Amino acid sequence: MSIPPTASPTLTLLILSMIRGLGPATIKALLSTASHDRIPAMTPGQLSAVPGIGPALSESIHRTFNEPGSSRKATTEAEAIVEKLERLGAGIVTIVDTSYPPLLKELYDPPPCLFVRGSIQALSTPSLAVVGTREVSTYGRKATESLCSGLVSRGMTIVSGLAFGVDTVAHTTAIEHGGTTVAVLAGGVDNPYTDPRGKLWPRIIEHGALVSEEPPETAIRPGNFPKRNRLISGLCYGTLVVESDTRGGSLITAAEALEQNREVFAVPGPIFSRTSRGTNKLIERGHARLVTSPDSILQELPEFLRKPEPGSTNDLHHKRPHLARDEQQLLDLLDDTPRHIDELASRAGSAPADLLIRLFDLEMKNLVEQLPGQLFQKTVS
Repeated sequence: MSIPPTASPTLTLLILSMIRGLGPATIKALLSTASHDRIPAMTPGQLSAVPGIGPALSESIHRTFNEPGSSRKATTEAEAIVEKLERLGAGIVTIVDTSYPPLLKELYDPPPCLFVRGSIQALSTPSLAVVGTREVSTYGRKATESLCSGLVSRGMTIVSGLAFGVDTVAHTTAIEHGGTTVAVLAGGVDNPYTDPRGKLWPRIIEHGALVSEEPPETAIRPGNFPKRNRLISGLCYGTLVVESDTRGGSLITAAEALEQNREVFAVPGPIFSRTSRGTNKLIERGHARLVTSPDSILQELPEFLRKPEPGSTNDLHHKRPHLARDEQQLLDLLDDTPRHIDELASRAGSAPADLLIRLFDLEMKNLVEQLPGQLFQKTVS
């Protein structure tokens, strides 16, 4: 029994994705040549004419769909995946479905199938990727919380990788502020392995989605993480790196975003901090835009994404936020003359590292502006 040309797109795309040697980019090229319902009936000669498909691979594709034993085995395996997803309460969306994320479809190698637990619609909302080190500092945590809370209040979905550190803070902050968040996994959606006790992932499903291009029961392999990182950036209009050393998955995600022609943002950090060496280098080399507030991100994104903060005007400087006593005392030390962090620390009687955290809070409230060289001044109204 061969697979008929009228087979469902889900069945056809699942089978294509399981054929050894046939990757996402080649499947995209194949679909640009023939519709999903015609692919099973294509001859080896027709398949060989598709870029990236040589004689050996064309024979393998043709055999999978038309040789009775191979066809039966492929169909059984694809149906087993669908059944596993149904038991999980999960769904599948293929690249030919109207619900497939439009930004992801722009990639040269979009996944032919996405496996989703939660809201498939969450994958097509205005989104920003937020990534960073697993060894997040107090400064990085506060920066992530401040930026993510401001972004979700402006209608942005937060996308990350459910890793420890910055990823977890980003997901949690989005949920706690009533926003939507999406976690992209390196394994199947049945295995959110960084959260085995289910402290966070059930809430992500409730307020967004878990998503993967790997079918259920996929083992976690090192090679899965770069693939996962391209999806994190590919689902989004931009990628924000909060803290990162000079090597790591966060910088891979930033590199993928640049390759995808998406915006990259980075939070500056102390020059002596190991977890800020990567972000500072991104800024120094011009690979990322320096970020001090949600507005410094939103102003670089498409105009239709720039929603005003609830209860405010478009100009956030018109509304002076409530200040704690220590914040007001620090603000009183500043004027329109740039002051170095060491001078401010001496005058305030505080350690520079502690003062940076308080200054960052004031930056988030648009009351303080940071200049190059760790200089700070009051924001000009």
